[in-house]
Amino acid sequence: MTFDRVRAESSAELLAQGRKRLARAVTTTAHDWSPAQQEMLTAVENAPDDIAGVIERLRVVQKILDSLPPSPGTNRVAAFNTLYLTITEKVADSLTTPECTDPEWLETLDVEFARLYFRALGDWGVSGRNPADAWEVLFRRAHDDSMTVMDAAVLGVNAHINHDLALAVIATWERLGFPGDGPQHPDYLLVNRIFYQQIPILRRRFATAWQLEIDRCVGDLDDWSQSILVRATRALAWEQAEILWRLRDDPEDLAQALLVLDRVSACAGETLLNGTSLLRVVWLTLTAWFRGLRRRLRPVAA
Repeated sequence: MTFDRVRAESSAELLAQGRKRLARAVTTTAHDWSPAQQEMLTAVENAPDDIAGVIERLRVVQKILDSLPPSPGTNRVAAFNTLYLTITEKVADSLTTPECTDPEWLETLDVEFARLYFRALGDWGVSGRNPADAWEVLFRRAHDDSMTVMDAAVLGVNAHINHDLALAVIATWERLGFPGDGPQHPDYLLVNRIFYQQIPILRRRFATAWQLEIDRCVGDLDDWSQSILVRATRALAWEQAEILWRLRDDPEDLAQALLVLDRVSACAGETLLNGTSLLRVVWLTLTAWFRGLRRRLRPVAA
């Protein structure tokens, strides 16, 4: 198989233009973590080595974010961080349960996953360093109180799962070996069940009074649809990792594939803010990324 880099470059450019058309105006644009820029850079400077270190770091980051504009406790990135901290604590609890078949593998994945988030935080506002576009969609709106905390949390989940998760899976394979659908895959799916358990609690934590009223009217329907969303996006991330794994020996091809992935995820984030349903965004992400990458992974002519 070979990779059509020219078409990938063209897709990346079209996605960048598409994001500009989709982008919704931001009432207050953040450019860094002021007035706590140095505190944030110090907090994320050294990558954690285990899940306990990840949790400790997330708590430090939470305190910093809660001190930032627009007012104490209302920073929009803080909304995602508190959700991420809750899920990570539940993953840590699961490592010692009979449901987890390979705790080392799942902990390594969690650490690699978190490192990507901390790297994005550390790149924001630093000259010569830029976080992935998928994260920039959220970070630039950190002070934007016209965006609901629910939307902010969803933007963070979009960036972390639709962009970061595949990269974390690859980093885990690089450290521990490529298992395919081997014994570690059920542990990957174990996190889905943690999300299912936490979705109702987390969604209602961020909901407005009007959203809570709607939630009471529809009963379990929202919980069911969002569990489907989690399953679809995390399954996609695993398949994305398998595609990217095939490109790892060609840095230029891999870089172009990653650029397309990032820009698709950024477009998905902007689409969410334009009122498009979550399930439709997942569908757009699935079709755009897979059709694009599979079209470019064409057989070598004999």
